[in-house]
Amino acid sequence: MKEKKKCVFAGTFDPPTLGHKATVEDSLKLFDEVVIALLVNPQKQPYFTLQQREEMWKLMFPNDKRIRIVTFDGTVTELLKAENTPFYVRGIRNGVDLDFENANYYASKKLDENFVAVYLPCRQELLHVSSSMVRNSLRFSTPIDDYVSEEVKEYIQQMK
Repeated sequence: MKEKKKCVFAGTFDPPTLGHKATVEDSLKLFDEVVIALLVNPQKQPYFTLQQREEMWKLMFPNDKRIRIVTFDGTVTELLKAENTPFYVRGIRNGVDLDFENANYYASKKLDENFVAVYLPCRQELLHVSSSMVRNSLRFSTPIDDYVSEEVKEYIQQMK
């Protein structure tokens, strides 16, 4: 029996966007399982609770057995060891993202020589999408349709 290939896609996802969703969809073309890890970063004050962010992910991928959502408050290398995979997926929109991810890659590689970063380029039509744009739109009561899935948009609107 062939061993299943698994990757981890981690972030704050505050909230998960169409870009995040596309990264998971693209990851599923390469891997049998994607672990979406909601990272707890004590230096960040999230707009949405951990539970709300998890619920939004579940709405985007209902009943997909290839996707598992976890929360984690350690390092990415610890998370990968806990998940028994070396593969860490990152979505890249531009050169700034690449520089940031490369710096993190080299730091993580020092912690675990088996660490493998998988960079997936952002779909061109989603280059403008970010969680920051969603939060700003919510603060100023402007539409979020271009940034989040229909399920996430409805979830957020029900919260108001």
